[in-house]
Amino acid sequence: MAANGTNGKHSVFRPLKAGIYAPIPTFFLPTSEDLDIPTFEAHIARVAAAGVAPVLAGSMGEATHLSHAERVSLIHAARKALDNAGFADLPTIVGTGAGSTRETIELGNEAGAAGADYAIVIASGYFAGALTRAALKAFFLEVAEKSPIPVIIYNYPGASGGIDLDSDLIVELAEESPNIAGVKLTCGNVGKLTRIAEAVSSPDWANKFPRKSPQSTFVVLGGFTDFLVPSTFVNGHGAITGLANIAPYTISKVFQLSEAARKDLSSLPEAQRLQGIIARGDYTIAKTSIAGTKSLLEKLYGYGGAPRKPLPPIDPAAAEAIWVHPHTQELVNVERKLSGKTA
Repeated sequence: MAANGTNGKHSVFRPLKAGIYAPIPTFFLPTSEDLDIPTFEAHIARVAAAGVAPVLAGSMGEATHLSHAERVSLIHAARKALDNAGFADLPTIVGTGAGSTRETIELGNEAGAAGADYAIVIASGYFAGALTRAALKAFFLEVAEKSPIPVIIYNYPGASGGIDLDSDLIVELAEESPNIAGVKLTCGNVGKLTRIAEAVSSPDWANKFPRKSPQSTFVVLGGFTDFLVPSTFVNGHGAITGLANIAPYTISKVFQLSEAARKDLSSLPEAQRLQGIIARGDYTIAKTSIAGTKSLLEKLYGYGGAPRKPLPPIDPAAAEAIWVHPHTQELVNVERKLSGKTA
């Protein structure tokens, strides 16, 4: 099979398919803050059982709190967990954004050598005011050109000093770099997603601007689940969403129903019903960020723990409030039903 990247180190090609991806939290031992690899592996296997592939060392994974060596350890652990659980076909996506172009490229090379399938790259916001459109374009083009694995653009103004790539620039990058495999839009801009998806969805575009690997396409992924149904109808490809750590079966079901509704509208009412549930849950739970997600995992599965310092844990009263919130409980009840676990 073809290699995922350009250096030939991968013997298996794992395509970046339309669907749902979860940015996996990084779990830490409570006394030492060392990586809790067994919990990490167990959680990846849990979400993979719902058909959800992992994104490692991203915003939810506290990438800025991880060393290079720790990122490599997570890549090895994720691949082991997926393969051992029977999900050898699911790819691993790894965050490789850093403060400089040089370090971003270095992290990408390390990720490729460790067996990651894709890199997801955010622009550094430290010098956001000095990064012109031309500088941002040059950054992504150079990183993609020198990456041994395909690159996904990560547009998240909240984590990059307000840098918000527009649809024209993202399409330009896709056209000019065959090693850019997609984009994640955590800007919540439905119009931007629509414009990009429209631009890259035609067969003519794919023929004119092929990816470096002939088996690859360019995927357009949202960063939230509150517009999953409408994004599907404008040729979006799913989402990378933190909520998939809590409700992977529910979110996967919404995506499946939305895809089916494009051919048969009889599945649309159920897709819309579930869309409302996950939209309310996403709106409520996302406000508590990483610490809130980990607290909910504690409630649901008995693991989660605290973020790495200086990020504080959630206040116990706030954790209880988010757990008993009607939006959370509605989502949890649906998730339990769809996963076959009603207790």
